[in-house]
Amino acid sequence: MASTGVKMFARFTFYPTLLYNVLMEKVSSRNWYDRIDEVVILGALPFRGMTKQLITEENVKAVVSMNEDYELRVFSNTEKEWQIHNVEFLQLSTTDIFQSPSQEKLLLGVNFINKFHNIPIKLNKSNIDDETYPHGSVYVHCKAGRTRSATLVGCYLMMKNQWTPEEAVAYMKQKRPHILLHTAQWNALQIFYKNHIESSKLFK
Repeated sequence: MASTGVKMFARFTFYPTLLYNVLMEKVSSRNWYDRIDEVVILGALPFRGMTKQLITEENVKAVVSMNEDYELRVFSNTEKEWQIHNVEFLQLSTTDIFQSPSQEKLLLGVNFINKFHNIPIKLNKSNIDDETYPHGSVYVHCKAGRTRSATLVGCYLMMKNQWTPEEAVAYMKQKRPHILLHTAQWNALQIFYKNHIESSKLFK
């Protein structure tokens, strides 16, 4: 649980750092979002104006937000707004900068993402009814797509590929070089690995 001081600092710095992220996307090689694999897209706060692009170009079927309520209030879709576009929404509120998502939230997020690996789509051509399109995309985000959301995506990659935290982070950095994990996030990855990946390897 983040202290009151930490929460106030995160709230106070939200808009200035969001503006910084917008500027960095304009003047550097950073992308607002990057595809990590066939399912997951890791990105910054999805502005309402990006909704059509994410759905039509990236096949987004679900969104996982690691943001607190105040971070979503002005610029991003609410759960009801995503539902209007037939996009599932999961919010795993985590205080920015100093806090890592809890183990319960990380497992909930990984299980949620895994639902979208194969989405059956009925087509109107008789010879290919019930064909399964490869994947529905899940947009995982926080404010910058660097820390909170990267922690969740790291856990997803470890679970999917039976990777260590180091392997998962190295892979993410190939796709999104500016991810930034601090001690709290590394600790969360190590605990998740020990509880859900390392323990399962022992019984194989």
